[in-house]
Amino acid sequence: MTGKTGRLPLWEVFIRNKRGLDHKHAGSIHAADGEQALQYARDTYTRRNEGCSIWVVKSADIVASQPQDEDSFFEPAEDKIYRHPTFYDVPEDLKL
Repeated sequence: MTGKTGRLPLWEVFIRNKRGLDHKHAGSIHAADGEQALQYARDTYTRRNEGCSIWVVKSADIVASQPQDEDSFFEPAEDKIYRHPTFYDVPEDLKL
């Protein structure tokens, strides 16, 4: 399946290094499906045993916050006091 531009879908590649536990973005590839994307990612990004685990995600499926929304997106929601534990009363008969 090709996209609107006649190209194969774009996939983002994440590699987990043998030394660490987190996956890091390694780059992008074009592939027809997930299995092909895994194979291309393996061939492209782990030729020298650089990783022990690969994730591939269609670029079109990634949803992320935008840098220009940082202030409003991450500021504490002080108007929503129900998010704070002090909003709730602990019943007297509750055993802690």
